[in-house]
Amino acid sequence: MTKNINKSIAKTNSTVYHLAKFFVVRPIFHLYFRGRVIAIEKVPRKGKLIIVSNHASVFDPPILACAIPRAVSFMAKKELFDSPTFGSLITSLGAYPVNREGGDRTAIRQAIGRIEEGWATCIFIEGTRTEDGKVSEPKLGAALIAAKTQAPLIPICLCGTEKILVPNKKFPQPVPLILKVGDLISPPQSTKKEELESVTQKCADAINALHDL
Repeated sequence: MTKNINKSIAKTNSTVYHLAKFFVVRPIFHLYFRGRVIAIEKVPRKGKLIIVSNHASVFDPPILACAIPRAVSFMAKKELFDSPTFGSLITSLGAYPVNREGGDRTAIRQAIGRIEEGWATCIFIEGTRTEDGKVSEPKLGAALIAAKTQAPLIPICLCGTEKILVPNKKFPQPVPLILKVGDLISPPQSTKKEELESVTQKCADAINALHDL
């Protein structure tokens, strides 16, 4: 199984990743959306890292990937890969599919494998999009992966992405976006449920606090 994970990681073309990040997504983020990043210096440039974030738009994964100053992989619902164009873009930016219908062990193994390879791995802590961008029902997956890898977690809040797509509007709206970075949170020391719940709640509270700033 480890060999399969390594093969999957190897398929992510580093050149394609950086070309897509710097010449496609980053200009869109900074110019079209007037994007800003607050406290980016808090993001460790190397070592194990799990990014936990809110989620309000299909644009969140590429925006996060372009704003973070290191290679980022992330779980994305498998339905996003149904679109050849968008699926190819997020794959080039380090995404891999996850089945939201139940515990997707393959996705968890992929996340662990990528962390061990040095990728920063992003997990949307609620597992699905919310209308207001706030976290109300966080899932334990990020804390579980953190416990297994002993990777610290860093909360990040995307503000404004819920306004990008508007009903009856053909194109994404050029709304201003802000990405806010919080302080590192230590991983659980075990996979006991109470520890996972405690760390998960810390992450959710930190994201919501950033959202309210």
